Amino acid sequence: MKKTFKLSHPTIKYPRLIEATKNEVKKYLKRERNKKLPEYADFWGFDCRFGQNEALAEEIHVAQINEKISFAESQEWTEFYLEILAAPAQRTKRDATDEQDEDLENLESDEEL
Repeated sequence: MKKTFKLSHPTIKYPRLIEATKNEVKKYLKRERNKKLPEYADFWGFDCRFGQNEALAEEIHVAQINEKISFAESQEWTEFYLEILAAPAQRTKRDATDEQDEDLENLESDEEL
């Protein structure tokens, strides 16, 4: 999905337009996640970009989409650009040493509290 969402309409109020865009994005993500994965993939990953227009769009994580749309609402943008590209991905196994290092960091931060 590569789309510029218009946030101005003669009869639909601004908050309803924001709600509709969030709903459209949610439905698109659900539809993409339900597609059949290739054999080598474990999950659908999403490459996302967001900005006032296509030229100003920056990469974001898929979990930040609603937050960014709310930001656009707070700034009262008249439009914004959102790009979501689904790509099959494979989880990588974490090394045991990485997990141990993470556990030690968590223990140290808990002791500081």
